[in-house]
Amino acid sequence: MPAKRPPVPLSRERIIDAALHIADGQGLRRLTMRRLGDALQVEAMAIYHHLPRGKDALMDALAEHVTTVHAEPGESWQESARAWCRASRAALREHPGVLALALTKPPRGRAAVAIREQTDQLADAGLADPAGAVRALRAYVFGAVAVEVQQSGWAEPSGDEDEPWRPPSRGGGSPAADADFEHGLDALLAGLGAPRTR
Repeated sequence: MPAKRPPVPLSRERIIDAALHIADGQGLRRLTMRRLGDALQVEAMAIYHHLPRGKDALMDALAEHVTTVHAEPGESWQESARAWCRASRAALREHPGVLALALTKPPRGRAAVAIREQTDQLADAGLADPAGAVRALRAYVFGAVAVEVQQSGWAEPSGDEDEPWRPPSRGGGSPAADADFEHGLDALLAGLGAPRTR
């Protein structure tokens, strides 16, 4: 008889992965501490050892996870900005179930550090107003992904346990959506690089 495999230790990373799986597959309203504990095969209270503030801390952690993006600096500020926007779009589309958190939670922790990193990259590349550019780029990416997710047919369920669930399509990603995103990004970058008039 083979020896039983030891249980995988509970960790913050495992908790976040399981929570993302529930949110993307069943909707954010169905992400409860009890359901998360069941998915992890632990008592719900065990999660509080890693997230002492419970559900609030979990929501913050999920938002931080999908908005923490790093991109290598390019040869120009435009290339750096484009790389960051593409990486951010991919991260958000991967987890449509927590898009609402990404849109409403202020950047904290690693997400805030990543934003400062992006701002420094654009400043080092010579962009006159890197902080303003980052705000505009984030607004564009978040808005574009929100439209893509809406058009993909992904929808948050009402919370009724008897409601049939339609699996998400991971936020679209069609060639038309890609082309629309790049076209809008080109226009935004051109505007950010244009001389300011008073």
